[in-house]
Amino acid sequence: MRIDKLQRIAVAALEDIKARDITVFDVRRQTSLYDTLIIASADSNRQVKALANHVRDKLKEAGASILGVEGEDVGEWVLVDAGDIVVHVMQPAVRAYYNLEELWAPAAFQRARAVSAA
Repeated sequence: MRIDKLQRIAVAALEDIKARDITVFDVRRQTSLYDTLIIASADSNRQVKALANHVRDKLKEAGASILGVEGEDVGEWVLVDAGDIVVHVMQPAVRAYYNLEELWAPAAFQRARAVSAA
């Protein structure tokens, strides 16, 4: 299945359950492990778990292979690994602490965020 279709399915699944601050990165130039990284925020442990389950279910329905789901027991940060796409659903405090956007974002994106924050 095409990566852009899986990406749209994952983002739509996140939007279905009101995920916030959904960010999509094309990381093919940075790693060979996967192509797309999606990060989203949720307000509670319950919402984090629900979003991750919904993403997993929708990707499976579309024919994607789910390689793993990590973090469901705590619910502060759940990772859904669908091979070419990895989805991180995090509570805002955890997301701010680990700041994955800074790690994966292209330099132009980081500069634009710094300018808009000033």
